[in-house]
Amino acid sequence: MDVQIQPGQLNGDVRAIPSKSQAHRALICAALADVPTDIICEGESEDIAATVDCLTALGAEIDRKADGFAVNPLGKKEQKSVVSLPCRESGSTFRFLLPITGALGQGASYLLKGRLSRRPLSPLDGVLAAHGCVLSQQSSVPFHISGQLTPGYYELDASVSSQFISGLLFALPLLCGDSELRLTGRAESFPYVELTMSMLELFGVHTPFDGELFSIPGGQTYRSPSQVRVEGDWSNAAFWLCAGAIGAGRVACADLDMQSRQGDRAVLDILTRFGALIDANGKRALVAGGKLRGIEIDAGNIPDLVPTLAVVGAVAEGTTVIHNAGRLRAKESDRLAAVTDVLRGLGACIKETDDGLLILGGELTGGIVSSWGDHRIAMAASIAATLCAEPVTITGAEAVNKSYPRFFTDFQKLGGVLQILSMRGMSAYPTGGATGAPQLIT
Repeated sequence: MDVQIQPGQLNGDVRAIPSKSQAHRALICAALADVPTDIICEGESEDIAATVDCLTALGAEIDRKADGFAVNPLGKKEQKSVVSLPCRESGSTFRFLLPITGALGQGASYLLKGRLSRRPLSPLDGVLAAHGCVLSQQSSVPFHISGQLTPGYYELDASVSSQFISGLLFALPLLCGDSELRLTGRAESFPYVELTMSMLELFGVHTPFDGELFSIPGGQTYRSPSQVRVEGDWSNAAFWLCAGAIGAGRVACADLDMQSRQGDRAVLDILTRFGALIDANGKRALVAGGKLRGIEIDAGNIPDLVPTLAVVGAVAEGTTVIHNAGRLRAKESDRLAAVTDVLRGLGACIKETDDGLLILGGELTGGIVSSWGDHRIAMAASIAATLCAEPVTITGAEAVNKSYPRFFTDFQKLGGVLQILSMRGMSAYPTGGATGAPQLIT
């Protein structure tokens, strides 16, 4: 799908969509639990659907409802020799479930799309192989796992992906014996690990951590709290909050938890440092433009914010430096290259560094840019387009379906003006309503 966006500020109120990160974790815990769980999650994306489909293939019964999901857990269902698990492009689905299938002793064939097969899997594959699992070579499609994961001592380099840690935290409590998981290296995106630990605690699973070592009792039971409400997504709300910062109006986003464990809640502090005006109370955050000045940003714990923060840096006075973001090269796209390509294509002065971006603020012009098949690049380009002097055409804009299918609908609710130029490349999923392809306002 190609869209053309006209210049013009966004202004008004919008509701945050449910947190994709928390939804993955809630669905997995519910599928492993002792009794059914209702998950309140008003909205679905391709990534969440991938987790639902994989858990269903493993034997959970998951019914979609208007306000979320009813999850009947795996229980003691008879295992198949091998199950096919359609991960699509969801890194969380793949990396979370890989250790879990090992812990269940369930042979699995993971069906991977896009760049997912090329994204790093080491050192997770190594520690699984050292503890009883047999795995395909990295980048194999489909990717196979068999064998039985065994308890014991695990050591994992925490600098590659927090998803590796989370996957093991889901799996190790299921084993018959106790385990230890020691983290080495600088832990990146650790708030996501804390989000996992919080969800596990909600389901009665304990993973004590002393800052370096997890001591994980085996034989634990996931105990359903009966109902889980998925909170609003700070990662996707950040696009609207940044739109408020760069415009002449103000944008408010509701259904956000100001005490959330989501690391991307830091967007409010970062926008304050840029010079934006913030009013956050209750479940609502409002951002209005101020005199924006370039700042330095350590992206180690907030990699998903980089594309939209780069847009703010592109229009702020002076220089913005983003560093400790090298892992963005192994996302749905090489996001450092993608952000550079898109913003430079819109007239920004931007340069890649080894692990980040160097941006000199100025005026944006307009033009034609690619989404790079990446949802966060498509959304960042859309926000940048509002401040361009000329219209912006984004090719491959259907990429937003991966995490935020109603993005362009909400964009229009805030006053954005866009036109669909081509439906080429539109996915058959999702369809309809709040979870579907753009329901554009005409």
